[in-house]
Amino acid sequence: MKKSFGIMLALLFSFSVILSACGGSNNGNSGSNNGAAGTNDGTTGQNNESASNGDGEKVTLSFWTLFSGGDGDNMQAMIDSFNKEHPNIQVKNTKLEWGEYYTKLITAVGNGNGPDVGISHISRLPDLINQGVVSELDDVATEAGVDWSTFNQNILEASIVDAAHYAVPIDTHPFIMYYNKKLLKEAGLLDEAGKPIMEQSSDGFITFLTTLKEKLPPKVMPFAMSNTNDDPFRLWWALYSQLGGNDVVSDDLNSAQIDTDKAVQAAQYIQDLYHKYKVIKLNDPDFYKNFQSGTAAIMMTGVWATGTWESTKDLEFGAMPIPKVFDQEATWGDSHTVVLPVTKKEDPAKRKAAITFANWLADNGQVWAKAGHIPSKPSVFEKQEFKDLPYRSDYVSVASTVKFSKASTKNWQIRDLAMFKYLNEVWANKLTPTDGITKMTDEVQKVLNE
Repeated sequence: MKKSFGIMLALLFSFSVILSACGGSNNGNSGSNNGAAGTNDGTTGQNNESASNGDGEKVTLSFWTLFSGGDGDNMQAMIDSFNKEHPNIQVKNTKLEWGEYYTKLITAVGNGNGPDVGISHISRLPDLINQGVVSELDDVATEAGVDWSTFNQNILEASIVDAAHYAVPIDTHPFIMYYNKKLLKEAGLLDEAGKPIMEQSSDGFITFLTTLKEKLPPKVMPFAMSNTNDDPFRLWWALYSQLGGNDVVSDDLNSAQIDTDKAVQAAQYIQDLYHKYKVIKLNDPDFYKNFQSGTAAIMMTGVWATGTWESTKDLEFGAMPIPKVFDQEATWGDSHTVVLPVTKKEDPAKRKAAITFANWLADNGQVWAKAGHIPSKPSVFEKQEFKDLPYRSDYVSVASTVKFSKASTKNWQIRDLAMFKYLNEVWANKLTPTDGITKMTDEVQKVLNE
């Protein structure tokens, strides 16, 4: 999949325009993944640090991240703990702006000044591999004793490209459902255990929402969600996957292969929520705020919202996987992974130290889970520190039901330029689901042909 750096740099512009938060919602409240201020000042590039020669001398690793807010604080806390526990390996963290991170990473690696360790979303990993930015990990992982079987296999498999490991997953951050306990109780839809009373089916979910509409005051919306871009797309992806729909790209990554009937069925279901049942407000300027302020009974978004709701005074909420509306449990999700960028001169000591650090982050996911993410290693769920975190255990099962995209280099172009474009028209009732899916399929093929 690798190309020369000359081709790689020529592709920078097209890659850099694809800017979205790790989940990024439409109102800017997408959690802590919108990036932290940081500059590439040349002090942390891999050529500026000395490495061990393998005889026990200190190895210093430059680590580039794109985390801010709670994510940034939690990652720094983990780095500090790792450095304390590993006096011969010291990790130095440079926080880059989310919107500039991938462009700077690609440019720096191309110039031979990249970091020793970096972060990649699973959805962006194929493009980084294709452009020769990240290296394979199998040899160094074996040397360092990394046991791939200790990872959630659904997450791990999404990070394997061309039968090789290129990344160490540290989480998945999927699309889940949040609910307001006080409002559900008022509507008679909360059981004694504090869980929604809802039949897990297509009719059951609609009955649940229409009952909320009937029982709650007119100013309270049953379901808070935007009608553009990220979150309604994630819901469509989840429902399409629950129906058993194909990935939108063929196995050879050259053709659109959307299952039209299932794609239309999922789109029709969501369009009806907006227009037939009117349980979602159209053109909601701030659906996050509506849920946060108690004027919406449920909302769906990424797990990164958990920390926001926890810090909201007097918000009694619960978290759970999205309902199984159709045939099987499935949802949208992405994952943060740790990668080892390609370097001018390979340093075995640094590579071993880097993979040791990456595996340690996965082993200590109870800290990372504070931001809402689901740790990539199931063993973390048994740690008392994780069990003491509220809400997380209510949705950790979702790690195994996330439907990741295939390893296409054009995943983000497909999403932003084809899928958002026509699904937004369906949600706005400007296109029928059939016409929208037909146009979307054609546009996916155009992106793949470019």
